[in-house]
Amino acid sequence: MFKHILLPTDGSELSLLAIEHGVALAKAMGARVTGFHAAPPFHTFTHEWMQLEFTREEYLRVSAEQTANMLGVIESAARTAGVACDTVSTTSDHPYADILKTATERDCDLIVMASHGRRGVKGLLLGSETQKVLTHGNVPVLVYR
Repeated sequence: MFKHILLPTDGSELSLLAIEHGVALAKAMGARVTGFHAAPPFHTFTHEWMQLEFTREEYLRVSAEQTANMLGVIESAARTAGVACDTVSTTSDHPYADILKTATERDCDLIVMASHGRRGVKGLLLGSETQKVLTHGNVPVLVYR
């Protein structure tokens, strides 16, 4: 049914569980996976602790290392399961838009991602990348909670 699954990650524990299940689903369906991560760009004025503590160059280096580690987890899980895998990384203030763009550009027919379960006012005010992908996209999304 599905032939190409996009696996976005933010490095959280729930995201790691979604990756495990996404790779298992890909193996069961004979599909391939694409791992995805969108790192926030460096801003001079920010609330992100890494950007407050680091110079631009230090932030970019650490961000690239973290991205490589996150995508490496997906590559390793896919390799262990015998599933074909490639990866994509971007820098974006709006990860959901890049997730949808990547899914379209790579002809993914399913996105498997985690939901962090924000509810009530916190969910309404903060929103979530998963909710935005569900709202703005045309590709089916399997949400892992």
